[in-house]
Amino acid sequence: MFLTTEIITPELLEKAVDYTTHHQQVKKLFEEDRTTNEDNRENMLDYTKMYLQRTSRWDKRGKLSEELIQKLQSFPRKMMWLVINEGWCGDAAQTLPFINKMAEASDNITLRIILRDKNPEIMDAFLTNGSRSIPKLVALDQETLEVLGTWGPRPKIAYDTYKAERENPDIPNEEAVENLHLWYAKDRGKTIQREFLTLLDEWE
Repeated sequence: MFLTTEIITPELLEKAVDYTTHHQQVKKLFEEDRTTNEDNRENMLDYTKMYLQRTSRWDKRGKLSEELIQKLQSFPRKMMWLVINEGWCGDAAQTLPFINKMAEASDNITLRIILRDKNPEIMDAFLTNGSRSIPKLVALDQETLEVLGTWGPRPKIAYDTYKAERENPDIPNEEAVENLHLWYAKDRGKTIQREFLTLLDEWE
């Protein structure tokens, strides 16, 4: 696609953290009544609490399909998946555990995470329809740091449905959010896995 060596540098990637470290950092901050971007209002702390609960649940219960596992185990290209995130993001809580499981299933994929609000120049290079929506996964060639593609902030069907409900004046925002998370609970990571089966073919 295009090179981002001026934005995504080896120095940036050295500061990025793995999934376990990210979770530990979010948990430690929460225990101090803080969030990853220091927006420490009560509602943001509530979102952080839900983030920790949901990620922990999917870490334990989330399963990858055999088809996807086989694809990942045979994937030939060395990649780094750089995820832009914050530790209160509702969509990340539902999807990042599955992204981590995918990376763990492949010897050629390394997952690293950076925070959106500490890296605005990176976020602004990967907007979604002009919005700083997260999580945003940037797939990089491990050697050249060429951007192979992106994913996020949520599976397409969830994105389209949520967008339509938020734009519908008859549906309160709280109801749209609740419907989104009910969808995630019923879907159990199946849609994101199907999307990544297609993406892996593109990134190979």
